[in-house]
Amino acid sequence: MDNSFDTRQYAADPAQRRAEEALRGRVGDGDWTFVTPQAVWAGRARLSLRARPDAGSPQVTEGLPGEALERLWPETDGDGAGWVRVRTRRDGYLGWVPEGTLLGQVPEGDALEVTALRAHAFAGPGVSRAVVAELCLGARVWRAEGEVVTEERRRWVPVRLADGEAAWVQEVVLAPLVAADPAEFALRFLETPYVWGGRSAWGLDCSGLSGLAYAACGWTLPRDADQQQAALVTVSAPERGDLAFFPGHVGVMLDGRRMVHANATHMRVTVETLGEGEYGERLRASCTGFGRWPA
Repeated sequence: MDNSFDTRQYAADPAQRRAEEALRGRVGDGDWTFVTPQAVWAGRARLSLRARPDAGSPQVTEGLPGEALERLWPETDGDGAGWVRVRTRRDGYLGWVPEGTLLGQVPEGDALEVTALRAHAFAGPGVSRAVVAELCLGARVWRAEGEVVTEERRRWVPVRLADGEAAWVQEVVLAPLVAADPAEFALRFLETPYVWGGRSAWGLDCSGLSGLAYAACGWTLPRDADQQQAALVTVSAPERGDLAFFPGHVGVMLDGRRMVHANATHMRVTVETLGEGEYGERLRASCTGFGRWPA
């Protein structure tokens, strides 16, 4: 069996002798079953992908509302029955979710991507109407039939959530996203709570922040810090927008010393100066290098 592939991105189960089709010829043949991933979607809420088919296992990443995923296979043994292995389409990361949380189809029509860091969908075109869903940067809704409604100079767009429910969002949360500086974009998340495996402004982890900041500028990074380090060009003198790496951690550099990062020390997104203060000195001492997007 070829063990050179990243098991966070490529799915194989030696115990059950099953693997995704992309690994045919790399994990064995004969009695192996090879599975072609199927298109599925997250529902109206953020979807926790777990390390194992167990609600008590760590969250490894999130599917955002309406986000496209890939379904691989269900767990059929023991306590894991009822869970299914999936992969995010955006950054290709594997995890486990309860079978009933996936959608086999989404509404027809134009998909609209939310560009606000956090947003809500409402039951009607007004801020006093009931909130029916929490949305976030990267979440998707679908344009519904009907005209945009103007209410006290606010423009409300009729949409459908991923599960088909009718809702309304303000047009401003769908405004085109213009970003050219990942450091500036990362600073918009200051004070966001730290959540292991999170990748939205409702809560995120270190590589969730760096991934979102780079994605806003049109640069797609892998999910985890070590994967991100491998994807970038190593530099010795960091500049604004470069990433700083540490064992199991990553931050976005604001200049040659200051860094914005989501961290479990403060349990939120903060700015630190490498080498300044006790925490800054620990960060400087443990830094394993800096990375820059290829020119």
